[in-house]
Amino acid sequence: MSPDMLFNLLSKGLLQTLHMVAVAGIVGSIIGVPMGVFLATSGKGELFPAPMTNRILGLVVNAARSTPFIILVVAIIPFTRLVAGTSIGTSAAIVPLTVATVPFIARLVEAAVREVDKGLIEAARAMGATPMQIVTKVLLAEAKPGITLALTLTLVSLIGYSAMVGAVGGGGLGDLGIRYGYQRFMPDVMLVVVLVLIVLVQLVQSAGDRLARSFDKRTRKN
Repeated sequence: MSPDMLFNLLSKGLLQTLHMVAVAGIVGSIIGVPMGVFLATSGKGELFPAPMTNRILGLVVNAARSTPFIILVVAIIPFTRLVAGTSIGTSAAIVPLTVATVPFIARLVEAAVREVDKGLIEAARAMGATPMQIVTKVLLAEAKPGITLALTLTLVSLIGYSAMVGAVGGGGLGDLGIRYGYQRFMPDVMLVVVLVLIVLVQLVQSAGDRLARSFDKRTRKN
């Protein structure tokens, strides 16, 4: 394969991967972050007590998280066709990526919110803050570094998942590696794809870590 052809294929695959990761990450965050906050605040005696709903939602989240991603992709093909009109290609791959992302984000955000000092919540209550004000002005503000790291981990995982959907015609760098690196026995193409994925993950992780540190009050004080 000529360098120009390889460059064109890599450019196309990288753009498809970035598109899948960005859309799935944004949609997954819109759904997953509020879900995680609800899981962290809807237990018995918490801000929005709904123990039964909390348990049911927790079971659904756990079931979704315990399903291997490649099996999830195949299992929800009818839903993917309903949403995207097809089960192959970049647009179709966004559907299972988003479905896998929502429970992943929800649990990470729940953990980040639960790490907030309970004393701050009690102080806000004593000052007459409403439950919603406590969520927006205390919990989310204090958990911002943890939530940022959670979203960073989600994006890193999405990059890996996006490579996996290449096995079922999802497009992106994974599809490039499988079609040329594996099926056509071009190890050089596979090596380049792996290197690009590694660099992409490092860039995302570094940017997320830097952003989380900027939100961390303890880091700013030091």
